[in-house]
Amino acid sequence: MSEASRRGPCVVVAGGGTAGHIEPALALADAVMRQRPDARVVALGTERGLERTIVPARGYPLELIPPVPMPRKPNADLLRLPFKVRAAVKITREVLDRVDADVVVGFGGYVALPAYLAARGRLPIVVHESNARAGVANKIGARMADRVAAAVPDSGLAKADVIGIPLRTSIIELNRPALRAAARAHFGLHPTAPTLLVFGGSQGARSINTAVSGAARALADARIGVLHAHGPKNTLAVQDVAGAPPYVAVPYLERMDLAYAAADAVLCRSGAMTVAEVSAVGLPAVFVPLPHGNGEQALNGKPVVDAGGAVLVDDADLQPSTISELVIPLLTDPGRLSAMSAAARGTGHREAADVLARMVLEVVDK
Repeated sequence: MSEASRRGPCVVVAGGGTAGHIEPALALADAVMRQRPDARVVALGTERGLERTIVPARGYPLELIPPVPMPRKPNADLLRLPFKVRAAVKITREVLDRVDADVVVGFGGYVALPAYLAARGRLPIVVHESNARAGVANKIGARMADRVAAAVPDSGLAKADVIGIPLRTSIIELNRPALRAAARAHFGLHPTAPTLLVFGGSQGARSINTAVSGAARALADARIGVLHAHGPKNTLAVQDVAGAPPYVAVPYLERMDLAYAAADAVLCRSGAMTVAEVSAVGLPAVFVPLPHGNGEQALNGKPVVDAGGAVLVDDADLQPSTISELVIPLLTDPGRLSAMSAAARGTGHREAADVLARMVLEVVDK
């Protein structure tokens, strides 16, 4: 029996920066603890990432390391990169030694790269890629990894096992119909009116905010309620229409499970984590991919669109008229909503967290 088996393995997860990196890492952490209650899970993060609040709130220790952002263009930051990497790797190795790590599991981003390099030749490495196109950190990590997993095929990582995205239990086990009444009461929504959930990521999205709020009167006339998270740095003023279902605007949604339960459809970006959650709960979607980057958001949503569980609208084409011509007919067609819900649910990988946890623990046991 190995030393890790006698004392319980220490799994170090590296997925800081954005919720799209942090949430799969924490879903894996929960799955590891379900399968090995004697295990320890430690998260790596940075001072500036969302993990500073999210990870401790979920009950896991957080070790801070210097971030290593990868410059997208040749510039002075690129010239300084080797020095930043060397310093971050040194500190990360000290952390791995101090927590007595048995395996490093990376999810990409500027926390993962120093973790991979610090573990190389010392500890087993497992890489998980959530996006349709792998980022630089995971492409590097996959070359030295013992196991590689991906959310979808053709991510750019050779020999990756396609398992989906690890999701937290509150999403996987969400019973939307059973929670609907309580969820709508929680947000002050109409108890029975068709309801549209709108959000543009943790910081909001101006194009989404402008288009949907600009269609507020049309939504009210169609007797459709709205729950709109506009982002903490944005404001949104929508005039109430007497007798119409409420248009509820909030800066941020602390309880995404209740938001999903309250809604009949969602209009949102198509980040990998968002697509995975929306699909897992069977929520019909209108995806508006982020217009920047390498086009990965459109690719993230494509399997759900192809299956009939979502429609895709280019950011440049999103106008108040789009809401009237596309979204309102969807919200007022119960048969179509039901068919899209079933199609969306069929594209999900609800077991991904447990599959990845087994993969990680097998690597440790070997």
